[in-house]
Amino acid sequence: MREIKVGLGTCGISAGGNPVFQTLKDEIEKHKITIDLKETGCMGMCYEEVLVEVVDNGKSFLYSKMTSDKAKEMISKHIIDGNPIEDWIVKSEKITKEESFLKTQKRIVLRNCGVIDPGSIDEYIEHDGYKAIEKVLKGYSQEDVIDIIKDSGLRGRGGGGFSTGMKWMFANRAKSEKKFIICNADEGDPGAFMDRSVLEGDPHAILEGMMIAAFAVGADEGILYVRAEYPKAIFRLKEAIEKCKQKGLLGKNILNTGFNLEMRIKEGAGAFVCGEETALIASIEGKRGMPKFRPPFPANKGLWDEPTNINNVETFANIPWIILNGAKAYNSLGTEKSKGTKVFALAGKIKKSGLAEVPMGMTIKEIVFDIGGGIKDDKEFKAVQMGGPSGGCIPASMSDLKIDYDEINKTGAIMGSGGMVVLDETTCMVDVAKFFLTFTQNESCGKCTFCRIGTKRMLEILTRITEGKGKIEDIDLLIDLSNKIKDSSLCGLGQTAPNPVLTTIKYFREEYEAHIIDKKCPAKKCPALITYKVVEDKCIGCTLCARNCPTNTIDGNKKEVHFINQEGCIKCSLCFSSCKFDAIEII
Repeated sequence: MREIKVGLGTCGISAGGNPVFQTLKDEIEKHKITIDLKETGCMGMCYEEVLVEVVDNGKSFLYSKMTSDKAKEMISKHIIDGNPIEDWIVKSEKITKEESFLKTQKRIVLRNCGVIDPGSIDEYIEHDGYKAIEKVLKGYSQEDVIDIIKDSGLRGRGGGGFSTGMKWMFANRAKSEKKFIICNADEGDPGAFMDRSVLEGDPHAILEGMMIAAFAVGADEGILYVRAEYPKAIFRLKEAIEKCKQKGLLGKNILNTGFNLEMRIKEGAGAFVCGEETALIASIEGKRGMPKFRPPFPANKGLWDEPTNINNVETFANIPWIILNGAKAYNSLGTEKSKGTKVFALAGKIKKSGLAEVPMGMTIKEIVFDIGGGIKDDKEFKAVQMGGPSGGCIPASMSDLKIDYDEINKTGAIMGSGGMVVLDETTCMVDVAKFFLTFTQNESCGKCTFCRIGTKRMLEILTRITEGKGKIEDIDLLIDLSNKIKDSSLCGLGQTAPNPVLTTIKYFREEYEAHIIDKKCPAKKCPALITYKVVEDKCIGCTLCARNCPTNTIDGNKKEVHFINQEGCIKCSLCFSSCKFDAIEII
């Protein structure tokens, strides 16, 4: 068997995957080569895109950073002449340049991503696809399935970490002739792209997980709530649903067992608050996405007031594997209270950005340095921001902390859906808190006064501090407002919005004090608190800084020392980044 697989998830496409795919197609046709050319999803190593895998008689060669020109040369030398280009290969039988990224991972959710063609239901079936739903429908009762999921220890991967099996049990016990199953694919955290990659790379796993959940709770209608900004994911899901219908895996009397299930997609308009269950339900019903008081919980009174079970993408992707491999195989991974694996989106100041799926219990340090390769440009590791706008910042001094729901919660952060933004010494922690609070303040639905007004007041204080106008009592005021917002808000958005502020104050209070007392930003990031200056003994008068200055505030003759007019400087940093002689310093 000979085939070429091109990673065409959103990351691969943005790196130039489509032209590479077209070039490969043209070259194969031009030379009349007998080989299958396929699309696949994200392979996890986003930092190496565009990724192209050549499978030749059972041997795999993974090429990285491919371009159209490289694709032509690869066809000529590897496919036609049989000589792999080793300098471009990151993984093969002989070459393991990315061993550190891959060796400690345990791929359950990502088991098929980058492996199969996500548009082919037959390939999914070849990789044990839909065997789990067949096993369930032909051999298990609803209670059997729920017990397996409870015994597995799987907790919801959407952020809350509630027992999935218990959630299914509540929906199962609710009395009604009509029930719904919903997949929450409204991934909105800055820096998070786990759900998108799974939807694009293995859509059938999500559908199969939903089918099993629907059987367990007694639902006959499933809805995938996907943010409209994920067009590739929506395309793959629509394609997968249609192919399931064609094979009799959706609709009436599935697999001749009497089980009925219909699936459809609801596109979300990008409101972050609709990631909250009751707001999501309101959105599906055509109402404004605003949360409701609970109880009643969706398990008893959800969509159209009927019992409804909601899980996120990663949760559903685990289900078929657990059914096929057993609860014990899953709960043997992880820690005492956090079982299985967790997918993380590694982003920020890290050398190897991408997706990593690791067993629960691995430390933050192991993820950042062993898998992620450490900090870009070998700068000092400062913190990780986990859980998106609802999460918090964990300092480098606590990087031996294990990835475990309860352990992460103790820090004041949360696991969240799995975004991990790595921060280095150049990151201002006050600015980070302001960034995330700006996001949640904009995304507040406005229903709760403390969330609507309180976050606005907090943002005003943080802005004042970053501009050098803060007062020392502002720190205690931020803490006081944070606690009141957490206690008084109705939904998870308001209850967790202050987390980035509270954790940065808790672990980086000295940075707040430096902004307020010294009127300095230790990270040299806040424009109002820094000055760009020419170092006279380093400046050779090359004029590069002056030519790049958008406001023409750098003066000096060629081959003479330049100087910066501080009144006109907008602190854009272009002079700093363009200087090749380190002649611009920030003070």
